[in-house]
Amino acid sequence: MSDQSVRATTAQAIVRWLANQFIEIDGVEHRLFGGGFGIFGHGNVTCLGEALNDHREALPLYRGQNEQSMGFAAAAYTKTWLRQRFMFATASAGPGTSNLLTSAALAHANRLPVLLLCGDGFVTRLPDPILQQMENFHDPAFGVTDAFKPVSRYWERIVHPAAVLHALPAAIATMLDPADCGPAFIALPQDVQGWAYDYPAAFFDKTVHRIRRQSADMAEIAAAAAALRAGERPMIIAGGGVQYSKAAKELAAFAEAFRIPVVETIAGRANLRADHALNIGPVGITGSNSANTIAEKADVIVAVGTRLQDFTTGAWTAFDKSARIVAVNVGRQDAGKHRSLAVVGDAKLALGQLGEALAGYAAPEPWLASAQAERKAWDTYVAENVAPGDNRPNSYAQAIGVVNDLCDKRDRIVTAAGGLPAEITANWRTLDIGTVDVEFGYSCMGYEIAGAWGARIAQEEMEPGQDTICFVGDGSYLMLNSDIYSSVLTRKKLIVLVLDNGGHAVINKLQGNTGNDSFNTLIEDCPTIPEPFGVDFEAHARSMGAEVETVANPAELAEAFVRAKAADRTYVIVMPVDPRIGWTDEGHAWWEIGTPEVTQNESVLKAHRDWEAGRTRQRKGV
Repeated sequence: MSDQSVRATTAQAIVRWLANQFIEIDGVEHRLFGGGFGIFGHGNVTCLGEALNDHREALPLYRGQNEQSMGFAAAAYTKTWLRQRFMFATASAGPGTSNLLTSAALAHANRLPVLLLCGDGFVTRLPDPILQQMENFHDPAFGVTDAFKPVSRYWERIVHPAAVLHALPAAIATMLDPADCGPAFIALPQDVQGWAYDYPAAFFDKTVHRIRRQSADMAEIAAAAAALRAGERPMIIAGGGVQYSKAAKELAAFAEAFRIPVVETIAGRANLRADHALNIGPVGITGSNSANTIAEKADVIVAVGTRLQDFTTGAWTAFDKSARIVAVNVGRQDAGKHRSLAVVGDAKLALGQLGEALAGYAAPEPWLASAQAERKAWDTYVAENVAPGDNRPNSYAQAIGVVNDLCDKRDRIVTAAGGLPAEITANWRTLDIGTVDVEFGYSCMGYEIAGAWGARIAQEEMEPGQDTICFVGDGSYLMLNSDIYSSVLTRKKLIVLVLDNGGHAVINKLQGNTGNDSFNTLIEDCPTIPEPFGVDFEAHARSMGAEVETVANPAELAEAFVRAKAADRTYVIVMPVDPRIGWTDEGHAWWEIGTPEVTQNESVLKAHRDWEAGRTRQRKGV
């Protein structure tokens, strides 16, 4: 090891070190960071900005329009790369940094590694109070950056240049850990960024990382195999962790070897193609009749790479209370939920180990046949649900059907929050593995367009020539749309479908389902709006440089989508959909929500009683 040193500022050391981090993926070396997203202001422009400018080729910096959307784009980028490559996001001190809180929470909930490099106050505190400082008189050192502690997997404030030597490797180790990955937050006080230090030259040597694969304990494998052999109605729940482990082939091979039906979570929605004989459909609250029917009857459930959140478990009513859950997960916290028999390990390796332990086993043929019959009936329902009709109002399902029929099998679908995750989960017929990104871990409105932009950057690195297709409702569009402009500026073409239902219609649906009057969810029912009117989404998107057209029905949407595929820049298609008619009404499991126990409204009280009746099937967490 060399005794030489490199004198550099804290900011220069951070950027130089990041530029020398690489990862080996399938035998090929890539830079660990594909670059970053940045909005400069006081707190990150003078020092970190200077350092990033010197490394603009190695670490391209994408100029964002909103800090929150930058975090979303970074999350979608790493999701597309299956958490093997990352982006950083940098924001200025104060409101620029606090704008990243929501995207940090999204990344944390979805277990997505994103590096946040955020400006902070001054360590010396000589100029206090400073512009945009959040003064806390009981704890003067406590500020906005501390708010990131609950939504970060790794948190650090650099109070001396030497701290970089320990903080950066620790942050990257966390981000690369399959069991503990998520956002890493580094607060950069403005004075410390510019302080210089003699760093060991070896610190900046090229480093090649590899993601760890942990084998499961053989005793846990044996117990899981014994549980499966003792059951008569086994089922596999395939979650997003299957994709992050690159275990889709192993999942299919395991299911095929032992003739076990597979259901998918929202995050695992593209683990199997729709036409795979063992794919019984999506499970849970926004699932399918087919998957939920067999989930109620299964006596052994192998949950692979899923954190078993309430939309998967029907708030823990989707399964028989006596069913044995075998949880295969790289994270011990996820593997041990709800009395699960834990198999802690990488999905690809664990499925292979479990397969060896199950040699000679096969699920009973009548069980599989009944599951496949349920799936056939569900396919018939979906085909009717997505089909356009002359006398039917426009619906999300019809728009989904049009795109499903016309897109390429490797095009990437992106959506989030609102009613679209449920509609896509239920109605999308997966054309190829790993092509669907439904952000529902945090169910965050505003992710759609920003996430599509981040995904597009990754796609051009991985699969150039494929399209990124974003489904977004009018409510989410109005919350965060400026990355249409970003995509045009950076020449990262998106196809954006804006489905306008006049407000937050899926929450209006929830209002109605719980006996409430329509109130403050649709634009037309807001009491503070004297004269409701619709937004000219076409004019708005065109002002940001996109090609745009508005269509009246699914037939026109199909024609417009063909034009969008042929276009060379971001293309926005706007279509009105009915806010009340046309929802996918089948395939829903029970969901626990808070309803008023006491009210003068009889319809609300009746809904409360009906809702509580569903609790009888709820599995307790002991």
